[in-house]
Order: sequence, then C-alpha cells, then structure tokens
Amino acid sequence: MDASSPLTFAIIGFIVGLIVGAIAYRLFSKSQREAASMRQKLLEREHQIAEMKSSVGSHLTGIYQRLSNIRDEANQLELQLKEDAEEWNIRDAAIQPSLDLSGIDSMQEPQAALDATTPATPRDYADGKGGTLSEDFGLRGNEVATPQPPRY
Repeated sequence: MDASSPLTFAIIGFIVGLIVGAIAYRLFSKSQREAASMRQKLLEREHQIAEMKSSVGSHLTGIYQRLSNIRDEANQLELQLKEDAEEWNIRDAAIQPSLDLSGIDSMQEPQAALDATTPATPRDYADGKGGTLSEDFGLRGNEVATPQPPRY
C-alpha cells in the first residue's frame, strides 16, 4: 500500500469524518438536552404560576365573601341600633353623629313620661337641702293664705 493511494485518503477521511461528526453530535446534543431541560423548567414554572393564580383567586374570593358578610352584619347592627334608638326615643346627634335617626318621630314623647308624673314635694317640708319637716308648720298665725308654687 502506498501512502498516496486514494484508498488511504478515503480511510483517513472517513476516520476524520467520524471524529468531527462525534464532536458535532456531542456539542449539538448537549445544547438539545439543555434546551429540553429549559423547556421542562419553563413548563413547570408556568404550571406553578397557574396554581398560584388560582390559589390567589380563591383567596381573594374568600376575602370578598368575608367582607360581604361583614357589611351585611354591619347593616343588620345599624338597623338594630336604629330600632333600639327608636324604641328608647333617643335622638341625640351628639351621641352618634353619623347615625341617621331620621326615621324617628321627633314630636313623639315617650309613653313612660306621659304616664308617670313625679309627685310634687309636700308643702310642709322646710326650705333648703335637708328635706325635714318644718318646726313651725301650722304655727304661724299671720301667714297669708295664698297658695305657693310647689317646691322641687
């Protein structure tokens, strides 16, 4: 065999081609594996994001429902407060300025005030804070018999 024969060149070319092909395959297959790995990671992350969005959505829906329940409860409490204020005839805006007591009739007097009148202080009590009987009650002879207003 001669070193310059075409068969020698073919064998050397075939071996060099195999080496270059193996190196190219190794390089391209590595990038393909990295690309496949990246695609897999991307799909996993997209799946995690979708799960997170659904959990955040359900969380926000739960918060909205709780807030709606709180509003309903606050409306019921305000209605109860109005009913109690109407029952007790409380129309003092200084107590609760934001409370709308327009449904209460301001001319209506409480029934307890109409029914129960406080008795007048007896006329035989002494002046002042003591509230004891006057010592000279009925003993004064020169007193004018004009009626005096009741003392409270």
